[in-house]
Amino acid sequence: MPIVKSKYHRRPWYFLNGHFETIIPSLFFKVDGVNYQRERLELEDGDFLDLDWVRGDNKRLIVLSHGLEGSADRHYIKRPAWYFSQRGWDILAWNNRSCSGEMNRLPRFYHHGATEDIAAVIERGLQEAYDEVVLIGYSMGGGMQQKYLGERDPDLRIKGAVSFSVPCNVQESAELLKVGINRIYENKFIVKLRDKILTKSELIDLPVDIEVIRKVKNFKELDENFTLKVHPEYEDANDFYARITSDQFLPNIKVPLLIVNALNDPMLGEKCYPTKLADSSKNIFLEMPKIGGHVGFTLPKDQWSYMEYAADSFIKEVIPSSQTSTKPH
Repeated sequence: MPIVKSKYHRRPWYFLNGHFETIIPSLFFKVDGVNYQRERLELEDGDFLDLDWVRGDNKRLIVLSHGLEGSADRHYIKRPAWYFSQRGWDILAWNNRSCSGEMNRLPRFYHHGATEDIAAVIERGLQEAYDEVVLIGYSMGGGMQQKYLGERDPDLRIKGAVSFSVPCNVQESAELLKVGINRIYENKFIVKLRDKILTKSELIDLPVDIEVIRKVKNFKELDENFTLKVHPEYEDANDFYARITSDQFLPNIKVPLLIVNALNDPMLGEKCYPTKLADSSKNIFLEMPKIGGHVGFTLPKDQWSYMEYAADSFIKEVIPSSQTSTKPH
């Protein structure tokens, strides 16, 4: 399919660049009006995932996947949960291991390629006998669902997917976060993940050197000294990045997928914009607004972001019977 011409052209005047568009919503945006019903999903490996449902006795389900160190309580998850639950959809917003407010049981946490977890979540949703399922993922969550869709033949009830601000090439994005002002994002993630590891070390024995963990400063150091220790199936950091990155799975996706990656996203490198694939694929739709930041896409004087409207519009194309409504911009 051709590259999608973006309709996102207007942002609040004080969002001066991609950093403002990324940081301000992350720090200050809150969403009220979403009442989750929590379910604990026990996993085959002895761990668990916490699922947050919004049920309305509908026959259609949207599965929402959050980004790195996010949760179902983040504004960019609660906002589409509210938006689509008002438009005839049930919502299943899931929390990655350690992200629900309670530490998980096993030494491992989660990572971009951990599709065994999103697969368990989707399977749980399908048990409810929905007629139609759509996946919507943000940043890391978008990469997870892309890899999930590309490495298997999905259930026929999964009609399509939408991904926002996805680091389709994990290694390139990790390298980009080492440069200049982008270090503020890497530092934020590293501090949170390092603190989680230290907390977990007080609860269970970990196959890592805690004193080394206290000193890690970037993703490569964290992955070499923690991730690879709890995931011995990977040979080294390069093998880890090569196997978990989602861009290699995109050509295999058999349902319509919309990728919306802003050109001014401070966390995405050139390889995160698969233009050649979008030009030749019948299932990959790529939208590249000039503005938007990372999981930003804020609209002036609007309770919704462009992401809800873009997903809604795409779902109408994916599922013609959908009765969702879209506000033009």
